[in-house]
Amino acid sequence: FYFDATEALPDNPLPIDQVTPVGCRYDSQIVVFGSEMQEKIMALNYFLVGSGAIGCEMLKNWALMGLAAGDAGHVHITDMDSIEKSNLSRQFLFRPSDIGKMKAKAATAKAQEMNPAMKITVYEARVGSETESLFNDDFFEALDGVTNALDNIEARLYMDSRCLFYQKPLLESGTLGTKGNTQMVVPHLTENYGATRDPPEKSIPVCTLKNFPNQIEHTLQWARDMFEGIFKQTMEDTNSYLSSADFAETLKQQQSTKLDTLKNVKKTLVDDRAISFDECIAWTRLNFEVDYNNKIRQLLHNFPEDQVTSTGQPFWSGSKRAPVPLVFDASDPLHLAYIKAGANLRASNYGIKGTWDDAYFLAFLPNVVVPDFTPKDGVKIKTPEEEAKEKAEKEKNGGGGGGGGGGDEELMDVDAQCEEILSQLPTPASLAGFQLSPVDFDKDIDEHMEFVTAASNLRARNYKIPEADMHRSRLIAGKIIPAIATTTALVTGLVCLELYKIVQAKPVEAYKNGFVNLAIPVFAFSEPQPPATTLAKITKDGAPFEWKWSAWDRLDVKLGDITLKQLIDHMQDEFGLELTMLSHGVSILYSFFQNKKKTKARMPMSMRQLVTEVTGKEVPPEQKYLIFEVMCSTDEEEEVDVPCLRLFLNAE
Repeated sequence: FYFDATEALPDNPLPIDQVTPVGCRYDSQIVVFGSEMQEKIMALNYFLVGSGAIGCEMLKNWALMGLAAGDAGHVHITDMDSIEKSNLSRQFLFRPSDIGKMKAKAATAKAQEMNPAMKITVYEARVGSETESLFNDDFFEALDGVTNALDNIEARLYMDSRCLFYQKPLLESGTLGTKGNTQMVVPHLTENYGATRDPPEKSIPVCTLKNFPNQIEHTLQWARDMFEGIFKQTMEDTNSYLSSADFAETLKQQQSTKLDTLKNVKKTLVDDRAISFDECIAWTRLNFEVDYNNKIRQLLHNFPEDQVTSTGQPFWSGSKRAPVPLVFDASDPLHLAYIKAGANLRASNYGIKGTWDDAYFLAFLPNVVVPDFTPKDGVKIKTPEEEAKEKAEKEKNGGGGGGGGGGDEELMDVDAQCEEILSQLPTPASLAGFQLSPVDFDKDIDEHMEFVTAASNLRARNYKIPEADMHRSRLIAGKIIPAIATTTALVTGLVCLELYKIVQAKPVEAYKNGFVNLAIPVFAFSEPQPPATTLAKITKDGAPFEWKWSAWDRLDVKLGDITLKQLIDHMQDEFGLELTMLSHGVSILYSFFQNKKKTKARMPMSMRQLVTEVTGKEVPPEQKYLIFEVMCSTDEEEEVDVPCLRLFLNAE
């Protein structure tokens, strides 16, 4: 295997005084890149988004490189997450004593131990529209670049949009087990991260989860959903009923789920309200009967084992496995584990002290009265084929669904049932001070995983699917892809090589996007794609001009907080374009088909005033720019595609 990065070296040989060691910790870097380059690295201002596996490794590299170790340099790092036990195997700056601490703070402390000269500011905020007052114009304009160490597409796309807007380089990378990738985003030289998209992850069909699982991943997702529903969501809905004066009004916004919500609230406060730990055990035992016996018997009643389809094929074939009802047996360790974990979680919801003593459970369980169950006729259960057909029809009809005949009647029936349930609930005043404690699932809390693992394996036993122990269940339920230190180190090393090129302002052919897979092994590198361009025929300096613009470009108007009329006139005078529509976010501020009276009233308004008037939101006084999407046409009434317009609120 041979790998070099000669394109990262200075383009011309450096004078001897530039590459002479000076007796400092950065000498090995100085002899390669020169002392001037070292000073530039030390003066960099960078934003590191995330301090997980990649973030930790990146901070370590930066500490060794001396990034932000000079007087003018600075690193800003943000991560809203705290350290969990499962992080320790892949986020190497953290130790067992750091569990519970905020990741960004702990990582910063370790990096500054390695290089005390590093200047780092720590934030504990997620990046998004809600934190734009924190990460504002002044913040981004002071940066030299951004490095992502993120684990989700949404945040990556948001940071990409910020870098596009503020014209900042973005160093993007990610790992997935033995696989890793890097992407360099350089203003005006390369396409941005969001220019190409990966296909979305496939979700598991609902009917597969509910009635036809065939993999342990299906049963674990089902168990996770159950945990979320009964130990968290139902408790939060009940607390909302107890504390909200307009709970009935809130329900009207949840037309499709309000009946289920109310039924669950009634069960929690009336039918199944727990007063003692014994009642929590009984509740869990009855749930076992419903989920692992009654529902399975109902399914087999609807679709007997010998059933055939309309084509004569066995119904239970291929990925559909005929299930087997489970008969409760307290001496079975899995059955008992489910009861113990479920009862203790239920007890924590109600603030009741629980126990994990086997003897206590074994003594009480024979006293639980389990009602008899007989499968019913007329219960509708969707097959995967029916669900796929229904989904296709919805997509064909635009995703909507007009209710057929009887829709209004059904809606009235739902409303009537809701009213009846509300009348049966105790008033919040009669339960003054009573609150439930919802449980947030945490894959690193063993008591939570005890329940999810047991619930999943019982369902796997129903469907003859190989069971998974708690360790494997934790990885799947927590959606953990085991991170490998060598992959993380390799990927961050590749990113730092690209950082050297950015500091030297190298041409596009010097940059490399990388894809590696250490398991095969494969190491592939490619030159980043240039940004796609659009041709706009406009006027510039009074003469016709063919402008090829990309996602990095925008129309800058540096006239201050001008009026709408002045903006329309400026577009005509400066670019030879007639403004036909102007919008800000989702709000249309002006259009050629707009009501003439409304247009006349808006023409003399300043743009700040107009945005406030139409959107109903004040423009923060510290905001430097307003961004507008524009539609334009020429004097010949030909539409012209142009980028967004950026209005400088303070004239230059």
